[in-house]
Amino acid sequence: MLDTSIQGPLGGRELSRRDFLKFCSLMAGVLALPRSYAKKFEKALAAPQRTPVVWLEFQDCAGCTEALLRASRPTVAELVLDILSVDYHETIMAASGKRAEEAKKATVEQGGYLLIVEGSIPAAEDGIYCCIGGRTALDILDEAASNALAVIAVGSCATFGGIPKASPNPTGAVSVMDLVTDKPVLNLPGCPYNPVNLTATVVHFLTFGELPAMDDLHRPLFAYGALIHDNCERRGHFNAGEFVEAWGDEGHRKGWCLYKMGCKGPVTYHNCPAVRYNDGTNWPIGSGHGCIGCSEPDFWELGVYNHAELHRFTPPETYAPVYPPEQKIAPASAALMGGLAGLAVGAAGVAAYNALTKPEQEDESGDSPETES
Repeated sequence: MLDTSIQGPLGGRELSRRDFLKFCSLMAGVLALPRSYAKKFEKALAAPQRTPVVWLEFQDCAGCTEALLRASRPTVAELVLDILSVDYHETIMAASGKRAEEAKKATVEQGGYLLIVEGSIPAAEDGIYCCIGGRTALDILDEAASNALAVIAVGSCATFGGIPKASPNPTGAVSVMDLVTDKPVLNLPGCPYNPVNLTATVVHFLTFGELPAMDDLHRPLFAYGALIHDNCERRGHFNAGEFVEAWGDEGHRKGWCLYKMGCKGPVTYHNCPAVRYNDGTNWPIGSGHGCIGCSEPDFWELGVYNHAELHRFTPPETYAPVYPPEQKIAPASAALMGGLAGLAVGAAGVAAYNALTKPEQEDESGDSPETES
């Protein structure tokens, strides 16, 4: 008899029970749940079940699929593909053409599957800018979502329209949640998204029979519940007024804050600092480049190197106080700290905000607005 539980496929991959239990504990951590939930995950994943999956690709670069396939740990990529029955995925399925479409049709008609969507959907001119097998993406998505248990949009293109939606948006690109309104939709934005978050979402769904708690943008709170800035390894340099002023300068070599280079960490919600990419190897800020805010709506319109408008997201009076650094800093930062020396701690955050985002407000005499009487 065919063993359809997790034990069968994992046995051939020499994944020990110890490693499997480690994976369950990891998922509890990613989902921000007590460690005791690992036992519930173990029970759910070991059950003889193979939930069908239909994975659609529309206006995309296939980067999210590539991110999943390059997750080398079997506890992330292979485990998801083994537990689930991926009945349709244009990039990785063996069948093609008519047989591939027949496989998808059979799964949709039977129902009870998870629908994963990658890429935005062009709506202009009745959707003619993306056709597969002679059918528009609009038509394909409408049919595929009809009998789905839930819909998971992966990547910024599927969740918020991404780069295809950027001005002037000639194809009329829209997101999945703009079109699917009668099914639960969960968004995993990012360019690309992190496959760890998809794995955790699937584990949660298989265990509890529902999607994780989400914010008002349909993002799971376990992955998008905190600002990157709050957990950034360079946050101390922000608080100390130590900023990279130019690529390759002393501050850049020392790992100082990248806010002045356009980092969007202070206005972006994502768990990048915790889970990182390439199996936890690194992430953009760790490698010396600022966050571009790819998990936020219309991130491309923010401008990669433009300063984040902090006041749009957090009142200046809530910022952490700025303290003079102990080591030598750049002249511009030194001037900033000198201007703050006489300020009360309660006003330090406001001064830091003004210094960071509106340095042009100093008058020609060099006096800042704070010193005028």
